[in-house]
Amino acid sequence: MSTNHFSEEVEARLKVFFTDVIDPKDMAKALRTTNYLLTLSVIRERDAMGKINLENFFYWVNELAEVLDPYLEVE
Repeated sequence: MSTNHFSEEVEARLKVFFTDVIDPKDMAKALRTTNYLLTLSVIRERDAMGKINLENFFYWVNELAEVLDPYLEVE
């Protein structure tokens, strides 16, 4: 797995976004809800669209939500 590092400018912009625009927990909740709805929609339409591999999409969106708000982290 590769590790990408953000520039200082990008980190500053993300910090502003998550402090002034949206709370990280709210963003994580929105990502999880959207991920669920999109996946459910594609699963319902899969017969018309053919076989689709959703594992990567579902995994990475949930990983982003976990970064924002470690909901699944066991204490």
